[in-house]
Amino acid sequence: MNLRHVLVLPDRDAAEEVAQEAVDRFGLPEEPQLVRDALAGEDDAEDAQWLVVVEDPQQRLDTAVLDELAAEYEGWLEAP
Repeated sequence: MNLRHVLVLPDRDAAEEVAQEAVDRFGLPEEPQLVRDALAGEDDAEDAQWLVVVEDPQQRLDTAVLDELAAEYEGWLEAP
């Protein structure tokens, strides 16, 4: 089973930094996917959140550590 962690960040810059930081900290084989998540009913790009999708096929990443990483950039780890 392939586990997937989703970190929610306030903007693209934060998402890009978290994605790179995740690669550096956890030695990920590939960079996490970035996904723009527009809030329901919002057309303004400024109101979009960005998701960092981290694949964890070996289920070796600590969710508490991922949540702390996201929190450093004013984000959070989405509950599975």
